[in-house]
Amino acid sequence: MTYSKRIFGAAIVKAINANYNADFSGQPRTLPNGVVYATDKALKYAVKNFLKENYSSEKVFYFKRFNEDFIPFSLDDAFSKAFPEHKDEKDKKLIAKDLLSCIDIRLFGATFAKKSKTNNVAISVHGPVQITHGINIWHENNFYSEQIMSPFRNPNENSEDNSATTLGRQSRLHEGHYLHHFSVNPKNLEDITELAGKDAKALSAEDISKLKEALQKGVTYYDSAAKAGCENELLIWVTLKSESKLVLPNFTQLLKMSKEKVDGKVQLDLSDLKTVVDANTPEIETIEIYLNKASIEVKNMPENATLKSL
Repeated sequence: MTYSKRIFGAAIVKAINANYNADFSGQPRTLPNGVVYATDKALKYAVKNFLKENYSSEKVFYFKRFNEDFIPFSLDDAFSKAFPEHKDEKDKKLIAKDLLSCIDIRLFGATFAKKSKTNNVAISVHGPVQITHGINIWHENNFYSEQIMSPFRNPNENSEDNSATTLGRQSRLHEGHYLHHFSVNPKNLEDITELAGKDAKALSAEDISKLKEALQKGVTYYDSAAKAGCENELLIWVTLKSESKLVLPNFTQLLKMSKEKVDGKVQLDLSDLKTVVDANTPEIETIEIYLNKASIEVKNMPENATLKSL
């Protein structure tokens, strides 16, 4: 069933002695003012990884894969692997239909450019789901680096330390709570779905259900050396009524985290969100708040909001 309602929301990712999203030097990313942040790609990656690992029937296209020589696929390689019957296809409608069969493209969109000797194919898919960078809303932005030792020596025989094991370095954020805003507008996908033909997959209620689950669990589910200590902490999910044309402001400006914890839990004040949402109650179908009750508490919730555990 095609999904048509718009959604606004926010997701908080907690990082304790972890590195949710490193820059190319290996340190947590920082804004010019020193505040730690994460790109939208960090959260999208966690969502796509969760969908790939837990829903084998779904295709996830934009995800790093390797050939038999452990070399990453090119875009053409990935398309040929996913759609071998259409690897030499030039028809944009068929290629668009193939792309829309992938859940990550139905959610986040894509910019696809397929080269050939006779006819290049370029397709842009405007994704319904838009996610902002995640900004650390905890009052501290303290990160540290530490040396780590490798079990292997330096193979360079001309090196002075070739008889000793090599040293490396890793960086961690002491504590952070990354706040992402997101929105879902199914109309973004309508034009490309129509152009692709009647059998093309549109955004479905099932897609949205899987997205909601992935935003609740994806970061916690994805465990790696750098991301150990990163967890989904909170999800706010506001669904508008079908006929609503309401546009809500960015939620990152409406959520305030206190500097002090209570019983070891961070305190999130939703007063500003409550003011905005309660003023537009006739336009709103549901307000759902999912949280990790072991690490966060919320106060001044909007009227009619439902509180649930992650």
